Amino acid sequence: MDWNTINSFESLSEALDKSYLQNIIIFKHSTTCSISHMAKMRLESDWNLDEIPTYYLDIKQFRKLSDSISETLEIHHESPQILLIRNGQCTYDASHFDISVEEINETIVWHKTQKFASDMQ
Repeated sequence: MDWNTINSFESLSEALDKSYLQNIIIFKHSTTCSISHMAKMRLESDWNLDEIPTYYLDIKQFRKLSDSISETLEIHHESPQILLIRNGQCTYDASHFDISVEEINETIVWHKTQKFASDMQ
């Protein structure tokens, strides 16, 4: 995985802006939590969606950014937490051991199917 770091409100805004062009992933990580460390390792070893930009947020160092994400996307804060964002909206989120590359991929495929169906109308 090629992580882009979210370390300022500007970098968060740039990531959310990019979600209007393509799906993005934000991974909220606690560097002091063993579960978060394991979830990150599992995510990195299973990752096969290289076309999706991935963003990493250290919630211990940048808690205000984490709070802003929760508020902006209207989601409950968790850590570790993975967010799939499309058009500025969170379309999938999971935390702890529920984080799954397979489920992220299924969500992306579902969105493509929905877009194709709406384009056909």
